[in-house]
Amino acid sequence: MTGVTLEYRSPAADEFADVLRATHVAFGEELKDDDLERQRAVMPLDRVLAAWDGATPVGVTASWPFSELTLPGGGTAPAAGITWVGVLPSHRRRGILTELMRRQLEDVHERGEPLAILWASEAPIYGRFGYGIAIPETSIDAERGAFTLRDDPGPRGTVRLVTEEEAFELFPPLHERVRAQRVGAIRRDDDWWKLFLLADPEHWREGASPKYYAYLELDGEAAGYALYRLKSKWEEGTPRGDLFVHQAVGITPEATAELWRYLFGIDLVARVKASRPDCAALVLMVEDSRRLHVSGAEGVWLRIVALEGALAARGYNAGEAVVLEVTDRMFERNAGRWRAGTEPGRTDDDADVALDVADLASAYLGAFTFEQLAAAGRARELRPGGLARATALFATPLPPWCPDAF
Repeated sequence: MTGVTLEYRSPAADEFADVLRATHVAFGEELKDDDLERQRAVMPLDRVLAAWDGATPVGVTASWPFSELTLPGGGTAPAAGITWVGVLPSHRRRGILTELMRRQLEDVHERGEPLAILWASEAPIYGRFGYGIAIPETSIDAERGAFTLRDDPGPRGTVRLVTEEEAFELFPPLHERVRAQRVGAIRRDDDWWKLFLLADPEHWREGASPKYYAYLELDGEAAGYALYRLKSKWEEGTPRGDLFVHQAVGITPEATAELWRYLFGIDLVARVKASRPDCAALVLMVEDSRRLHVSGAEGVWLRIVALEGALAARGYNAGEAVVLEVTDRMFERNAGRWRAGTEPGRTDDDADVALDVADLASAYLGAFTFEQLAAAGRARELRPGGLARATALFATPLPPWCPDAF
């Protein structure tokens, strides 16, 4: 393997299948024909980057062009959704991933996207490339029979099951209403809805039912939706099925409660399981949150690609501006002193807080306070009160939430 020269470039159209197949090999998966066509229809070739050993792709990364990521203060910014990252087992430990990440982030910067986001296959991978934990993920594996809403006034509204085609008409406007208010959510275009969120190829089911589309109305008005599957199971003649919730989105707290009432009321189910539910609301809505069996992981990682643009794009709470002394081992353009708050940008003023760009990413959407970063040894206070002032500026009313995997 020594002495082999690798080429880094985007694939031609007739090389796309080989590149996507290489990603699946890296993950030990089989590429299905319909998944190939689905990805071919929506992934721009120039956003795919591969490492080539001769005519063979041996490492891959790609990025979705998410046009709007909701930021604190009600603004949005374009973000690159990093995906397909993998290196063939035969070519690991040769610096291929590092080179792919460096080239990809430079490309994202040239496209004018100040942020990159991703879900990591393994937690230790991306911190060395300047990514920080930005949207912690929660999951539930709840006991259906123990579900009771606190101070329950009784059911309201109506839920009906709709077709995939009806869901495409009814659900996107509801998501947009929630997305505009919730930091961390992304704008979904029509292809994302049709080809990924609502699509239901049989090999995605893993032995469970077809996907069901539930639509909630309150007082005759659209109020929420849920996507879920059932997996039948019987033990000694007793139904012990699992219900897998892919998304449950209500536009008000009442709508959210009614959706969960509906999901926990489905018969023949013992466990209700969900990845990425909005647990910030759910755990306080129920009588016995312990029986939800909430677990957590690091969730979405964020890379601040262009710090100047990122600081300007988000809003801040009222208060005194702070100066951040930022380090960035990959990109010198992000290093130095930056003012956050009023008139964000470069400054020569004395710094209040020192931290790495990856740790600033953890505070950028409001997931962590600067005091939490300091307690973990990830930030240093340089002037008295600097940590508290930074937290006050960056704080968000609700924790960030991204219901979409990519």
